[in-house]
Amino acid sequence: MFRLVDAHAHLEDLKDLEGAIRRAADAGVVAVITVGSDYDSSLFALKISKKEDCGLKVYPALGVHPWNISQNGVESTLDFIESKVDEAVGIGEVGLDYWYKEVRKDLEKKRLQREVFEILLKTAKRHNKPVIIHSRGAWKECVDMAVEAEVEKAVFHWFTGPIEVLRRLLEQGYFVSATPAAEYSREHRNVIENTPLENLLLETDSPVNYHGVEAEPAHVTRSLEAVA
Repeated sequence: MFRLVDAHAHLEDLKDLEGAIRRAADAGVVAVITVGSDYDSSLFALKISKKEDCGLKVYPALGVHPWNISQNGVESTLDFIESKVDEAVGIGEVGLDYWYKEVRKDLEKKRLQREVFEILLKTAKRHNKPVIIHSRGAWKECVDMAVEAEVEKAVFHWFTGPIEVLRRLLEQGYFVSATPAAEYSREHRNVIENTPLENLLLETDSPVNYHGVEAEPAHVTRSLEAVA
């Protein structure tokens, strides 16, 4: 049996966490990185990573998802991440999301996303932590900002951007991660086909729904099969 790692999951959102972890271990998953998207999920990631009886190893990443950025409340989350970053394996899920028209047209929302992302990139650089990056609709800008911040290690989660942007991030030694969406997404498959295996990770983004099936870490086997 393969020994698999789910490089990106939101364990706090799983309906049956205990069962999902048991099924993941049975499927050959030996570790899961659970990412933070706000204060509560980052705190959860730290807490579950300390449990000794999970059946597999859970590693925490701390972050603020671009969807969760607002003028009020983000500073306390950033302070929390700064204070706990040494207990985490990385900074994430962080980045930019310009996919929706209302965000693309809202200069203030885009400014706030960039401001928070820049702060977290600098935190990662200062503490020598990898960054787990959400880049939907802002692929080039995310790569540019990571390079400008001199971040040495980054994973572009569920990357579906242009091949020329993919080439640039690969030149930096960055990684992309494959999800079960590679079974049916032409853009995602195109990225995977143009990524060397040494720059490719597997993930589920649990509990995202893929064609009617709610993902859990055991489904990283679907990501593997799609890549193969």
